[in-house]
Amino acid sequence: MLYKGLASSRKSGDTKHQLEFIYFMQNLIHNFHIPVMGLAFSIDSPQKVAQYGIDSVLSLSDDTLLEQMRAHYSQVYNEPYTAITPDEEDYRARRVTAYLDLVDRIVKQQLESMRHEAFEDGTRLTKYFTLLPDNSPLRAKYEQMLQTQNPEQKTLIQQELRTLLQAGSIDVNIMTKLDKINYNDKGEPLPTEFSDALAALRGFAKSTVQAAVVFSAGLNMRLYSYIEQFLNFFPDVKGYLAKKIIIKVSDYRSAYVQGKILAKKGLWVSEFRIESGLNCGGHAFATDGFLLGPIMEEFKQNRKALQEELYGIFSSALQSKGMAVPAEAPAMRLTVQGGIGTSEEQQFLQQHYGVDATGWGTPFLLVPEASTVDENTLQQLVKAGSEDLYLSPISPLGVPFNALRGTSSEALKTARADKGKPGSPCIKKHLVSNTEFTTEPICTASRKYQRRKLEQLQSMNLTAEKYKAEEAKVLAKECLCEGLADTALIQLDIPKKQSPKAVAICPGPNLAYFSGIFSLQEMVDHIYGRVNVLNNTYRPHMFINELKMYVAYWLKQISEQLEPIPDKQQKYLQSFRQNLLQGIQYYKQLLPVLFNVKEKLEQQVIMLNELLEAEDQLLLEQEINKVVLA
Repeated sequence: MLYKGLASSRKSGDTKHQLEFIYFMQNLIHNFHIPVMGLAFSIDSPQKVAQYGIDSVLSLSDDTLLEQMRAHYSQVYNEPYTAITPDEEDYRARRVTAYLDLVDRIVKQQLESMRHEAFEDGTRLTKYFTLLPDNSPLRAKYEQMLQTQNPEQKTLIQQELRTLLQAGSIDVNIMTKLDKINYNDKGEPLPTEFSDALAALRGFAKSTVQAAVVFSAGLNMRLYSYIEQFLNFFPDVKGYLAKKIIIKVSDYRSAYVQGKILAKKGLWVSEFRIESGLNCGGHAFATDGFLLGPIMEEFKQNRKALQEELYGIFSSALQSKGMAVPAEAPAMRLTVQGGIGTSEEQQFLQQHYGVDATGWGTPFLLVPEASTVDENTLQQLVKAGSEDLYLSPISPLGVPFNALRGTSSEALKTARADKGKPGSPCIKKHLVSNTEFTTEPICTASRKYQRRKLEQLQSMNLTAEKYKAEEAKVLAKECLCEGLADTALIQLDIPKKQSPKAVAICPGPNLAYFSGIFSLQEMVDHIYGRVNVLNNTYRPHMFINELKMYVAYWLKQISEQLEPIPDKQQKYLQSFRQNLLQGIQYYKQLLPVLFNVKEKLEQQVIMLNELLEAEDQLLLEQEINKVVLA
């Protein structure tokens, strides 16, 4: 048997052994995950893929959407449903808990019913095993069963395989920057534990799912301190964690700082999820010119030391709290995502940098079995080329946002402006941050803000050209609270009381290389190198794609500078460029390892030329702007 404690744990109902079994099995299934995608695109991914052992992440940002999805899936699965309304105490956290509990029950039911299916073509049970990577121990056991001729022995192996079925993790995402203070009906601020992020965390902590929360978009001390309120984030003596913490980072320093902050509280980071700063979907948090390859190298060189240092801090904190201290450091996974597009890239990241898994987001937008995208938007994605994908200014947060041109949300935004009513009604208020005209923060995509901002611009006696430029910046902002959620309402035919349905979508630039609608089997087979679903567009290596984005980003930064450039900004631009040049040198040295067989010599030459082209561009621009950047 693959796990010696399996039989006793299932027969005895020993919870601890079952938890150990789950922890053991999670490392035997798939070596990729589906990251969070917008608000709605992965909101029900666990109901679709967890039954096949695939981990996915859903967003907790929009409690209204979570409640709408709970109502929908309660009806689909004949579950009782009682609405949780905004006039009820702690409704946001309760909505999170209720939806996650429902998803947990659904996935468990799916898995249990799958165990009773036959090993025949077309069954979910067979699909579970055919999706597995070729080097999976479970896949090997399945292949052994197929080759076994003895009926009794075959039945025994089938029984073991059924017992070994394990669901993928129902992970959740909290964007730490989305943590507005909420108010009561008298306009008075509620206590801090009712802020958006803290309420979402509380909802997850109280749910039945045994999974991880992914913290993205940086440090939130108030949120991190609040985690200590929930014992299920702390380990037992064997290091098992019922609720895990994953930190999404774009560089090593961020991982080190956040890991130490949490370790001092007795909290363990079970995974550092590294994401490319620009070659990703949605909000793009650019590094200071640090490229993904050198970042991965730094993690590779320091991973063991980081784990040991954090374990020492973590152990001391647990001792001071009088809590059980694991005898050894709990597992600390390292994963990476952002622009991965081939099985060769996946394998290189795992083999060279030692990552435990990779994240594939954008390609799964084209897989209805894994994500939720309405039909009109899906067809736009299928036809999209690189010219349709751009790093946009549409986010009210002021952070660059990878998006698709020509969406229905963009059309609605333009139509409102053309009618002299720019901005959105701002019903959900998740992205409020601006206090330029108000005491209470409002959203820069809202009608309230844009009307006042345009009035201010009109009073400033700007030239026509300058006014047009400033007006465009204001009108560019788009309501993402509605735009990133409405696709699920359209696709699942869920009614919406307020404002029209219009979709914004946030694919990464990698979408340009995938054209079509794919089955789950096809996309998973592509990830594992069993088929190739890329289109015929020439696709540079993921490292080159990211490099080009960073060079373009740097050039844009220079073009937007007004002379004289402050010393601080000059140093930033110089450092950014130097980091890019160092990254190019790193990739030059990596080429023989990246393409290590004679058959790939041509690819090595092509990538070298692409590196030299980027290098020349940086050096030429430096020469042109030598006065500016001297």
